[in-house]
Parts: sequence; structure tokens; C-alpha cells
Amino acid sequence: MNLLSVRDLKVHFPIRRGVLFDRVVGHVYAVDGVSLDVARGQTYGLVGESGCGKTTLGRALLRLVPITSGQVLFDGTDLAALSSEGMRKERRRLQMVFQDPMSSLDPRQNVESILSEGLATHNMIGDRKARRAHIRKTLDAVGLPSNALERYPHEFSGGQRQRIGIARALVLEPDVIIADEPVSALDVSVQAQVINLMEEIQEELSLTYVVIAHDLAVVRHISDVVGVMYLGGLVEEAPSDVLYVSPKHPYTKALMSAVPVPDPEVEESRERVLLRGDLPSPANPPAGCRFHTRCPWRQETRCDTERPELRVVGEGHKVACHWAEKIEAGEIGVREDAVVTG
Repeated sequence: MNLLSVRDLKVHFPIRRGVLFDRVVGHVYAVDGVSLDVARGQTYGLVGESGCGKTTLGRALLRLVPITSGQVLFDGTDLAALSSEGMRKERRRLQMVFQDPMSSLDPRQNVESILSEGLATHNMIGDRKARRAHIRKTLDAVGLPSNALERYPHEFSGGQRQRIGIARALVLEPDVIIADEPVSALDVSVQAQVINLMEEIQEELSLTYVVIAHDLAVVRHISDVVGVMYLGGLVEEAPSDVLYVSPKHPYTKALMSAVPVPDPEVEESRERVLLRGDLPSPANPPAGCRFHTRCPWRQETRCDTERPELRVVGEGHKVACHWAEKIEAGEIGVREDAVVTG
């Protein structure tokens, strides 16, 4: 059963001009028609290069940015249609772990105050002694000592600060945690500790995760299903092990070919897809397929004019490409002006 479902979600930010910035001259199409499903207890990974809209999508799920149109169905309730007060009540069940723990934690508050704030806001535990016991239990769950209660964020290492961020989300006993680049600011060894911690907590508490990251190795390790975003839309979605073995979309192929393989012979022989040009502006996205300006397999007949829909190409595998099957079968070759090495 799906705990979280997104239907044709759009987040468009107005571009304003004029002395009073009262004239709208265009929009930034940060998220433009995303649909996805996350089952209860599942980890859904979102990947893509910087500027593709994955962080905005994660924030839109919590209504931290205004939703232009579409639905965010959480346990049968459309969050996009709720009033501010109604959304406030639902936020206890949906929490977020932010990318930079130092900037997301108030430096003027100690750990006890940081973790107590949400409990007070949602009237969960009124008695101070019971609240402190609950906070100690949460700190223990994330591997922090109880003497951390009186300390401040600057007194902790980066990995410990991220654990505080996870504890702040966990203390409210949510159903869904949206983790935005949860380990990107950490050393590799600390990344492994935090990822393992998240997996242990998920198994123990039956949590549902949406993990946003650009590190494909991290997403592969932690995710059950992976969605690949490009310029505001999903271009491919598949179970993690399927996507990494058999990517179908040209953009996904390019991403996967950039991941180093720890086998010199395989690394030397495999094909690399190098993309030309830069990511187009989300304020002026290309017509048709949004990837066509950089695609090595571009066909002018449809790619330039018709935006492909995310369609099923296998069990649990979806792709937004007109020619995915023909590219896979070798019926469509790489363009002469594309850069592919191998």
C-alpha cells in the first residue's frame, strides 16, 4: 500500500521585475509534472545533478514551498489542499532532515531545547520529566550520549550534528522522513555510519524514507526504488538493483557511466557517455523532451517537439524516452556530434 503518492506536482516560482517587483515576467519551472508512489516502509531515492529540482520536490512534499498545482496524497489526505492549520497537524507525521546540519540547527539552543521544540509545538508530551526521558531515548537511538542534552551544536562534529538532525525528526515519531542530501557534507567514513544508522532506525521503527542525493553510490545502498530527475521532471524510475544494472534513459546511462568501477579491466573497457553542453535554464526549458539538447541519441522527428511521458517498460521500471527500446536494441545509433568513449 502506498503511504505517499504524488500526482502531476508542479512548483513554479514567479520571476518578478519592476521597481516594486510587482510585475511577473516569467516563471522558474523547478518541478514540472512529477508523479511517483512511495510504499509504506520503503526507501525512495531521488537523484539528479544540481538544479534538477529534487530538493524543491522534497520541500514541496512538506509544503515548505508553495505548490502551484497537483496532489500530494499522504495516507489518503491531499496535503496540497489543506489549510495552514491542517498542514501543521500533519507535519508531525512527516519530518525532514536537512542537508547542512550546522545551518539547520539553532546555535543559540542546546540539544534538549532543539528536540523539545517540536514536542511542545505538537503538544505530545506535557510533563518535563517524561519529555526529557523521551529525548534521552531518542538520543540513544541515534548513538549520542545523554550528556549531549546541555551542549550546543558547535560543540559537536559534523557527523554528530547530523545525528542531532535525525533525532530532531525522530523525536516526533513520524511515519515519513524526507532526507535532503543527509551525508553529502560528511567524510566518507562518517557517511557510512549515518547511512547504517538510518537503515537500523528504519527497520526498528518501520519508517518510510525519501532520500534526496546526487551520490549514486549512497542512493544505491539505501534505496529500494530510485527516481532520476532532470530539469524538473522524472525521466526514469526503477527498483534500485534494476536501474543500476540496466538503465534505459540516455540521461541515466550518462550518470551511471560517470560512476567509477573498482575493477581496472571493467573500467577500461566500459562505454562512457559524456554529455555536451550545460543544463538548460529551468526558467526557459527546451520544447519537447527536455534532455534533447544534450542527448547523444536525439531524433529530431519527435524529441524536439513532443515531451515523452513516464511509461512502463518492465516490471516496476518506467522511462520517459520515445526511443528507449530502440536505443537498447541498437536500432538507433549515437549521433555523430555526440561524445561517447569506450
